[in-house]
Amino acid sequence: MIEAHIFREVDNALEFLLLKRSDRVIYPGLWQMVNGKIKKGEKAYQTALREIQEETGIIPEKLWVVPKVDSFYSHENDNMMLLPVFAAKFKTSSNVVISEEHCEFKWVNPIETKKMLAWEGQRQSVDLIFNYFKEEINFLNLVEIKF
Repeated sequence: MIEAHIFREVDNALEFLLLKRSDRVIYPGLWQMVNGKIKKGEKAYQTALREIQEETGIIPEKLWVVPKVDSFYSHENDNMMLLPVFAAKFKTSSNVVISEEHCEFKWVNPIETKKMLAWEGQRQSVDLIFNYFKEEINFLNLVEIKF
């Protein structure tokens, strides 16, 4: 699986895109970033690009690898899941069209984003992305994926 945090810059501030899960899927009503399963033969970054387009209708302007791997335990198949984390930048004018998997979307500031996300690892990813793009406290540049 992958985790992709979408953001845009508005008036020199970051806004993150959150998607609300529909009643038809597991965890209904949960606010989340884009995520999805890696298909056989697909690279993780390709999954991120595909899932972003499927869930928002948009191809991002840029995509970066975030230096973090999120994790969770799946009781259904007794597996530990490790998710590479990506940051995707949308143009401010991007018109989001959500898939049937979601019923609503919101652009929110980093503080509200962290309040709306369910898991600590996701909130940590938001902090990392914010620090790299706005606080400039990073000592390395994020790896950008050219596509």
